[in-house]
Amino acid sequence: MKFGVVGLGSMGGAMALQALEKGHEVVGSSRSEKPELAEAGVEIVGSPEELVGALSPPRVVLLSLPAGEATEKMANALGGALAPGDVIVDGANSHWEDSKRRHAELSEKGVHFLDAGVSGGVEGARRGACFMVGGDEEAFGVAEPVFRDLSVEGGYFHAGPSGAGHFTKLIHNMIEFGMVQAIGEGVEMLLASEYDLDMPALFDNWNHGSVIRSWLVGLMKRSLEEYGDDLGVLEPYVEDTGEQAWGVRYAMDRQVPIPLLAQAVWGFYESRDPERPWAKAVAALRNQYGGHPVRKKR
Repeated sequence: MKFGVVGLGSMGGAMALQALEKGHEVVGSSRSEKPELAEAGVEIVGSPEELVGALSPPRVVLLSLPAGEATEKMANALGGALAPGDVIVDGANSHWEDSKRRHAELSEKGVHFLDAGVSGGVEGARRGACFMVGGDEEAFGVAEPVFRDLSVEGGYFHAGPSGAGHFTKLIHNMIEFGMVQAIGEGVEMLLASEYDLDMPALFDNWNHGSVIRSWLVGLMKRSLEEYGDDLGVLEPYVEDTGEQAWGVRYAMDRQVPIPLLAQAVWGFYESRDPERPWAKAVAALRNQYGGHPVRKKR
């Protein structure tokens, strides 16, 4: 099919390239020039109106923008340009309550809205991601070919009504933070030991048959190879997107005890001051799988 992608950064651009390889046509819109994507076959346009004009109904437009104001403005602009039956897919880590509101507002115009949690990082966007999608069955059916072809096998899921996609992605991210925190603290314990360990080799060993073998363990090995066994070139500062606080507030409102997940959130704040190896490990891991920035020492 032919669909639109608004936001051709690391995630949106990677998904556009993967879609082209899967036989889709992609119309893209970005604030900056993307000659490499144009050369690959993405049809680049400027305004939301141009994008809508380049697609045939029922149109599917995927937003790959930062959550918040950028997504809000573009959803409003597209809502005024699209026709009844068209579908907007929000692929940001938006608050699920915002997604429910956007769904209701766009429904008044006959435009469908799907909230899609996207996992797998930049590598997943390029080679096959994982999608958790909230919204109406009808809209999901229209956009399903996009989710099917941009995901790994078994990697897309209609989670339920509006908001369900972004809510389940939030819980996914809370679990992710807990797992990454555990790896980071393990790195610090290893570095504090009496043993002169080959850290990349150890993490490679753990990824061959051990109970904790995983993509994250593999990325920790890659980080240790890139930044050194003690990650000494990195500042112990973990970037904070703010979304994890939504999960803690939700748990408090519902009186759900989440001591481990909450502790992972406090870890973001703790990383601001002390020279802690675990914070460097977490920052390095998040850079590997999501392209989040790391700070190197001067």
